[in-house]
Amino acid sequence: MTEEKKEGPSRYEEFRVSGGEILNKVKEIIHEGNVRRIILKDDQGKTFMEIPLTVGVVGALVAPVLAAVGAVAALASNLTIVVEKTGD
Repeated sequence: MTEEKKEGPSRYEEFRVSGGEILNKVKEIIHEGNVRRIILKDDQGKTFMEIPLTVGVVGALVAPVLAAVGAVAALASNLTIVVEKTGD
């Protein structure tokens, strides 16, 4: 399920995913390229993890982020991924 909101110069998208899909979805989002921040929220809407991304984050710099997301995926069954994108 995807939901999109616009606030000022930023745009937000929400994706509800299960534990096994989290890592693949985060990889897909990072590769899109126009992402400022990724927020992982639990079923109650509380922020579980917040990942700030800059324009220059590529390659080896993404590996620790993906490792952390993988660890979160192992702990959580359902999460909402909130993606803050640059206002295009």
